[in-house]
Amino acid sequence: MDRAQKEKVVDELGQIFESSGVVVVAHYTGLTVAEMQTLRAKAREADASVRVAKNRLAKIALDGKPCESIGSLLTGMTVLTYSEDPVAAAKVAEDFAKENKKFEILGGAMGENALDRAGVEAVSKMPSREELIASIVGCIGAPASNIAGAIGAPASNIASILSTIEDKAA
Repeated sequence: MDRAQKEKVVDELGQIFESSGVVVVAHYTGLTVAEMQTLRAKAREADASVRVAKNRLAKIALDGKPCESIGSLLTGMTVLTYSEDPVAAAKVAEDFAKENKKFEILGGAMGENALDRAGVEAVSKMPSREELIASIVGCIGAPASNIAGAIGAPASNIASILSTIEDKAA
């Protein structure tokens, strides 16, 4: 890899570190190509990404970025899992780590906040952006459906009373 290619990689990594809601660092020693492809596929499904980069270049790219604290985790064979959604990459990494003992999560960063192994696990248990939006919409929509039900109830009650009276008269 020549200097121009290295500079390009550093720029790409810098953009990743700048724009990601969460970055998870893990060791992947011993994973097969098929297992890495499975990880990448799962990440893609969750709108997350997986990147293997030279630690030295990643440390250069981290300089001055919000998640600069993960620099100390970049030793050995590391892989970065990242996403704009602050939860997606952590969920993908945690789920994959449960299935593969060779995939060892070291920690990560959520913005300026450094995460240790337990922190990544805690973030992975949080609801995703889509789940939060769905619950908020449900909370907003519930009172409206209750009001509609309350308004419609007296009319249905009157109709059933009239129906009962009509049956008795006949």
